[in-house]
Amino acid sequence: MKKLTILAGALILCALISCEKSEELSLEDFEALHPAGLDELLAKTVSKPWEGQEFVKGKIGGTWNSSVTNEPKSFNLLVAERDAETAAIVGRMQDTLMEYDAVRREWKPRCASYEILVDEAAGTLDVIYTLRDDLYWSYYNSSTKIPVTSDDAIFWYDGISGDPAFHSSTYNSQFIIMQDESEAHIDIRKIDNKRFAFHFPRIVADPMLSTNMDFGPAHIYKKAKDEKGVQGVLDLFSIAADPKTIPSMGEWFLTEYISGQRLVYKRNPDYWNRDSAGVSIPYMEELIVQILPDQNTQFLVFKEGRLEAYSSRPEDLDELINKSGTHRSIMDRIMAIFKKAGKENTDYTVFNAAGSVGAQMWSFNQNPQNSDTAQYEWFTQKTFRQAMSCLLNRDRIIAQVYRGLADPKIDFFPEPNPYYNEDIKLEYLYNPNRAIELLSSIGIKQDKDGVMRDSKKRQIEFDLSIPSDITITSDIASIIMDECARVGIKVNIRPVDFQKLVDQLSTTYDWASVIIGLGSNFFPTQGSNVWPSDGNLHLWHPLQESPGTDWEARIDYLYNEGKYTIDREKAKLLWDEYQKLILEQCPVIYLLRPRSFYALRNRWDFSNVYYDNISGAKTSHIFLKAD
Repeated sequence: MKKLTILAGALILCALISCEKSEELSLEDFEALHPAGLDELLAKTVSKPWEGQEFVKGKIGGTWNSSVTNEPKSFNLLVAERDAETAAIVGRMQDTLMEYDAVRREWKPRCASYEILVDEAAGTLDVIYTLRDDLYWSYYNSSTKIPVTSDDAIFWYDGISGDPAFHSSTYNSQFIIMQDESEAHIDIRKIDNKRFAFHFPRIVADPMLSTNMDFGPAHIYKKAKDEKGVQGVLDLFSIAADPKTIPSMGEWFLTEYISGQRLVYKRNPDYWNRDSAGVSIPYMEELIVQILPDQNTQFLVFKEGRLEAYSSRPEDLDELINKSGTHRSIMDRIMAIFKKAGKENTDYTVFNAAGSVGAQMWSFNQNPQNSDTAQYEWFTQKTFRQAMSCLLNRDRIIAQVYRGLADPKIDFFPEPNPYYNEDIKLEYLYNPNRAIELLSSIGIKQDKDGVMRDSKKRQIEFDLSIPSDITITSDIASIIMDECARVGIKVNIRPVDFQKLVDQLSTTYDWASVIIGLGSNFFPTQGSNVWPSDGNLHLWHPLQESPGTDWEARIDYLYNEGKYTIDREKAKLLWDEYQKLILEQCPVIYLLRPRSFYALRNRWDFSNVYYDNISGAKTSHIFLKAD
């Protein structure tokens, strides 16, 4: 990576070119360019990270035009757990008990305040939540306001998340491992209408992660479950339902849904979050979410002025920032950057943020369900996975896909994680010769035609599944396919509808390898359904009754011990080993941390707007400029 570090400014220049794949630049081409490209690019954008600033008072008014790529599957909270589009749509009518401020590294109240009581003698802990008095289930254009109570939270925790029949992704987080390795449940109990308590049978390092939640109205979901069981709950609030019948405790009411066109929200004037003048947030009166099929369409619609904001891809930046892209060749386009300041854009402003804290990952299916396949024999060998890591050419992906606007992701925890250790890095970096040596050590070698075969003479060939609607992932997969082909390994790219991909990963397990993102861990014990071997999203082999390998058993042990170790120095030793072990075993191979850019219409006042790689676009308190 030293070479690309030296060339960082030049590599950034490739981001400014909407270029054809057939006209790629070599690293030698980049070396010939001036290293000031990054500075020039950033000079045309705005850096404004969130650092805990207070919001100024705004004014009510305006319509915010946004977009989503896919149709919602439902307006049901339970369905939203497994469908990102549904979660984004339903989430605007929900709220959580608490939120974590990653800048201040502290929990802040939202729907509730909290108190932690530790009984060291008994070795137990209680978290007591007190709901706000001004929290309601309310309906659009209606005087009906039903107070949110403890019964809502308790029913959701016990009756929905805690009922295994619903297969909730939060089910596993209700259990902890005791000192004798038995499993115990975190119980919830009602204190009164506004207070409820979670009881931990063992003291844990951060009980907020297991108890912070959002939830639905018990008067609706409990009634459906009592009358029609699990299916009755799942049938609630389908996309055929009248959106106005969906209660909201959040910022917005969903008032209209037209399939293939748009969703319309109206501001909730009774929402609890208010500014210093007592005005409820948000300030916008209306939110219109257009359903647009892909990011190309979204970019076009943004350029037409029909979207308020746009999160840019690397290939869009030249046109977005410079309104250029008309020079005859790539080199002409690059050199032109040094000759002109770029046309000032008076319609929108582009914000920039450093490399994201999360990253996509490449993983291989190790589920014994597929034990009769050659791929299973290969994928379950640590050395094979390490060899694949050595074939992942991050420098090439950064240059050709991200146009230089990304950093390698070669650690496990991100920097905001309290146990991030900058000295713990992946050791299996791009090195085809090392990959060949590793494969040879397990009997996989090239034949006379250069084709990789195992000891049984089987060709090394496997599928790589990717979400079908993400262009950048397709480009990354193509580079992986090419790099593997250079050493004689055949990779078949399989674009898959995202929901089908989720089903393959969580239900059918009929996949070989995959590129997917699972978020980032601000806390070491986040991802309780991913990293422990019994998790339902333990990507490479979920829902294990007992750890299938010694190293997974050790991961489970370290995860659980770290979860219950309050002493920071002792916990650090556990989490250091945990990170090293995952990076050594390579069950997932992280890819890159893309730098991000966000364009925002200038008709909005930017006083309350912030953008960074932790919080993303912070526009919750945005308002229109004064006339």
